[in-house]
Amino acid sequence: MLQTPRGGAGHGTAAADGAPMSIGAVLNALRDEFPEVTISKIRFLESEGLVEPQRTPSGYRKFSVQDVERLGHVLRMQRDHYLPLKVIREHLDAMERGEAVALPTVGRQRDGEAVPEPSEGPTVARIGRSELLAAAGIGEPELAEWESYGLVVPLEDGVYDAESATVAALVAELGRFGIEPRHLRVMKAAADREAGLVDQVVAPLKLHRNPQTRAHAQARTKELAGLTVRLHAALVQTALGVRLP
Repeated sequence: MLQTPRGGAGHGTAAADGAPMSIGAVLNALRDEFPEVTISKIRFLESEGLVEPQRTPSGYRKFSVQDVERLGHVLRMQRDHYLPLKVIREHLDAMERGEAVALPTVGRQRDGEAVPEPSEGPTVARIGRSELLAAAGIGEPELAEWESYGLVVPLEDGVYDAESATVAALVAELGRFGIEPRHLRVMKAAADREAGLVDQVVAPLKLHRNPQTRAHAQARTKELAGLTVRLHAALVQTALGVRLP
């Protein structure tokens, strides 16, 4: 059953007095749990009908406590379960009808079955091909085409890292706007170059004799990855002339 976790967007992130919130206030409220969320992301989810804030006579958005909780559900289902927006919308509709919602568990694969992640040490979540197809809402021909462009790459044992589900869902969303996989090769090339830069910076830590320093390399990689993603998003917004309130 889907529940709002304690400390998530449904607990303490909205205005304490229940007063409507501006989009900037919603952004600040969500960032504790979702550091990478942006105003553009919130606007996109609104454009997809996943949240419907009220508008003032002058056109400013005003989000209710329920709107913020709903956004938390959406972001959590994307982050933790790699669900496409179409499936998320169906789950939200079911929740509003009072129905219990069972979300898929994404874990490492062993003999075709998901197994829990061990608690010690970093691990890589994996999903099977059928799970990836279901998560992105696509068929075999689309996935084969994406693989031919290097947008989605299977691991040696034929399964995929869980982030591939996020990539596939985003490629599918972009396709709705007429952006084809072949158009995305430039993005893939840019991502590879950015990853190479991060690897170059972290390489000395990975090769260090001190085990604690080597272990720190993973945290440093994650930190640098987050910074590059934020910079990339900011540069794209600047290039497009996006104006934020």
